[in-house]
Amino acid sequence: MLKRTFTTYAFFLTLGLPIVAHGTEGALGRPISGTGVTTDIGIVPPEPDWIVNLAEIYYDGSISASRPVPIGGKTTFGLDAQVSFTLATLLKVWNTGPGPWNFASSFTLPYAWTRASAALGIGSRTGGITQDASGLFDVSFTPIIAGYHFSPTDHVALSVNIWAPSGKYDPNNIANVSLNTWTFIPTVAYTKLVPSMGMEFDATAGVEFYTRNSATDYQNAPVFTLDVMALKRFGNGVGAGVIVGTVQQIGNDSGPTADKLNGFRGYDAGVGPIVTYDTKLGGKTPVSASLRWVPTVASKNRLSSTNTFMATATIGF
Repeated sequence: MLKRTFTTYAFFLTLGLPIVAHGTEGALGRPISGTGVTTDIGIVPPEPDWIVNLAEIYYDGSISASRPVPIGGKTTFGLDAQVSFTLATLLKVWNTGPGPWNFASSFTLPYAWTRASAALGIGSRTGGITQDASGLFDVSFTPIIAGYHFSPTDHVALSVNIWAPSGKYDPNNIANVSLNTWTFIPTVAYTKLVPSMGMEFDATAGVEFYTRNSATDYQNAPVFTLDVMALKRFGNGVGAGVIVGTVQQIGNDSGPTADKLNGFRGYDAGVGPIVTYDTKLGGKTPVSASLRWVPTVASKNRLSSTNTFMATATIGF
């Protein structure tokens, strides 16, 4: 059981706090509501393994032109953004032997394409600007994921995910493939299995701590994220469920631009469906896939999106 479930879980403790949208600088950040949770997210199995995951995230969001947005060391009025992320993650499950604790490590290499449009004045889009950017995004790694098994049906995983400002960044642009900040994300994930009903319940929560953007003197406040999922598994390998996610900014942003906007504190929430499929290639190599849609249902000082899609494929060796 643990061997199978980990192939659908492992990368999302690192990759599952992805990359867009809260009341931080540019109304962008690292989490997208509803993309941080996946099946068996609290389980780190005892068997040593190498896992490879590929994920594609598409996000199309906007903030009304009546709202000022801090970006690139200045203030724009409104913001429209389309973002596509392709993420490749490699995870190593360590051979830690018997016992309730097991450990893993991971590294994610992301590629991003983004288009951003904003007005430079109040009113019509006259004087607006549209920019594209693409390239390697900020890399992400998790030195240690520590999993604890309370019982065969109750599991928790603890980690600190780190994002490094490795992508190209220009403070004069409104479209970039980096946030130009280090980000540290203590995370706890929990999985509850109910085999008699073919059900499972998963949750992940984290707090994101950002360093100051030295190019714009903008300091993002800490951000709390919470994603939960209920999933029903069927005998043919198919699963279906619902995801609820939220991002809540803790405190106000700071710096010359943020101070003019009273801290630009924001939040959002999203709700949507997920479908999954689990099988084995050649009868022994586990493969898992999933597709989700998690539109925004409430937001403030954040991009709001009806088009938030995420597709994943995971294989264990």
